[in-house]
Amino acid sequence: MTEFPLYQCIDKEGEWIAALERPSEKFTMACYRNMLRIRSFDRKAVMLQRQGRLGTYAMFEGQEAAQVGSALALEDTDWLFPTYRDHGAMLTFGADMVRTFLYWNGRLEGCVPPEGKHIFPAAVPIATQLPHAAGVAMSLKRKKSKQAVIAYFGDGATSEGDFHEGLNFASVFQVPAVFFCQNNQFAISVPIEKQMNSETIAQKSVAYGIPGVRVDGNDVFAVHHAVREALTRARAGDGPTLIEAVTWRFGAHTTADDPTRYRDQEKSEFYRKNNDPLARLERYMRKCGILTDEKKTEIEKASATEINEAVAAMEAYPAANVNDLFDHVFATPVWPITEQKEKYMAELKGVSR
Repeated sequence: MTEFPLYQCIDKEGEWIAALERPSEKFTMACYRNMLRIRSFDRKAVMLQRQGRLGTYAMFEGQEAAQVGSALALEDTDWLFPTYRDHGAMLTFGADMVRTFLYWNGRLEGCVPPEGKHIFPAAVPIATQLPHAAGVAMSLKRKKSKQAVIAYFGDGATSEGDFHEGLNFASVFQVPAVFFCQNNQFAISVPIEKQMNSETIAQKSVAYGIPGVRVDGNDVFAVHHAVREALTRARAGDGPTLIEAVTWRFGAHTTADDPTRYRDQEKSEFYRKNNDPLARLERYMRKCGILTDEKKTEIEKASATEINEAVAAMEAYPAANVNDLFDHVFATPVWPITEQKEKYMAELKGVSR
């Protein structure tokens, strides 16, 4: 079997270990700003949910390097297909923060990307976005476009049929797509060793005759390099790539979940103390003389201000129109939905039927 070693640029102590040119100070600072920004967003969202100001929320703390490193590799006109846990990547790519909060409050406005940004609505059903991503990539190839597609998914998605259909389609037609798996080692409550017999996810690429890469998902530079290389291949007409970014989610699957029932919390705390992607980048930056306490405080304050302003805007948003639940499912109303709407409206008015 082809070996899939774990690729790294900086080790856990923040030492540069790759045979590559070091990234610029400007890019390094962009990585740090974005990672700190989305971690602050994530923690704020969890707090808002606990206060009853936001709906059920899927946290991503611990996966910042994977999301920021991959999103920063994209061109502005590329396509991004996220899961429900990839709002960090979406925000890095240019999604509006107010609308991102609205999404987690159940608002359809949260699915609308900024003008000129190709961001597919976050997919909650597992792996359903992968055939869509392959299809869009196919259309880009037919148009002879230099745009590319990145599709995000978790380790659990590799057990879904849509994963295999999406990769097979992409492989057969050699489409310009990167399939980016954030292997956080748990599919909700199921550890990876219980949901597949393969040693790695990257090796699944062999079945489709495409390149497979396994990268340290807590190393923002390694992730960025791997995704950028895959995107370069895609734009050159050399087809799709499967990337496995090995990481760990520190928190629960969602705010409706209790990880103590299925996961060793001592192990999770060990990862938090020893393999935090933000702390690793910070160690690297301090060794290079790029980051100071003053600069860190400045970035933290800027992120907090942006997030608090976004929360205020979200909470000041006009009330949702309940008709939106029913009126945009089909172009022409069909009787089951019309009947459901009439019944629900009657219940809202306190009328029994």
